[in-house]
Amino acid sequence: MARATGPEGRITRGTTGQNRLRRIDRWIARHPALRRTADPLVVDLGFGASATTSRELHDRLRAARPDAEVVGVEIDPERVRIASAAERPGLSFRVGGFEVPTPDGRRPAVIRALNVLRQYEEAEVAEAWARMTARLQPDGILVEGTCDELGRIASWVQLGADGLPRTFSMSLRLEGLETPEVVHERLPKALIHRNVPGERVHELLAELDALWARHAPLQVYGPSQRWIAVVESLRDAGRPVRDSRARWRLGELTLDWSAVAPA
Repeated sequence: MARATGPEGRITRGTTGQNRLRRIDRWIARHPALRRTADPLVVDLGFGASATTSRELHDRLRAARPDAEVVGVEIDPERVRIASAAERPGLSFRVGGFEVPTPDGRRPAVIRALNVLRQYEEAEVAEAWARMTARLQPDGILVEGTCDELGRIASWVQLGADGLPRTFSMSLRLEGLETPEVVHERLPKALIHRNVPGERVHELLAELDALWARHAPLQVYGPSQRWIAVVESLRDAGRPVRDSRARWRLGELTLDWSAVAPA
């Protein structure tokens, strides 16, 4: 990925929609990186053809942190021009890419880059991660991943300011879920080509499917109870599961990166 004098990166398809990123938004809203920082600046990198995701992110973060500020960043100047009509206190837009331009050069507490790297090659991911994480506050995080068009299936990687992946998360709409393996089409670019035998992410998805089938009798109590049982079984088997039932009942699962890191 060659350095450029202008915005770094490529124009995405720009597809977006209401509530598409709600699962990731609510995960960010309760994260210590946002709640504990002295400067709650959040960047929505690659917001797409409209300002929808940036507006929604701003609303959701303000509910948790009233002084949160969101900057939508897009490489396409026309998209920025259109989005600027939605500016309001605490929400602004600017042209940029992986160099992550911000007001007065401030460092973000959070950079959210969803559905941005899907069009890149796997070999380009590490440098894109490095460019973005270099802009973070010392305790800041990069949230990079992908989701389906309706926001019912999502997965993402959390990275620290040191550029290293820390956790892998997935979030599924449990109502009507046939198999957790459905997330395989929406894995982050660093993992999507690793869903093959011999890779950790493949083993994880296979284990999730087996546990989902094993706990099918709990479906009579609702899909959330079934999913909680799946996650507890993962944890009891020694998987590095994070969080608690409050998050699991939402269809979430977060594990240490070591559980899925490419072999």
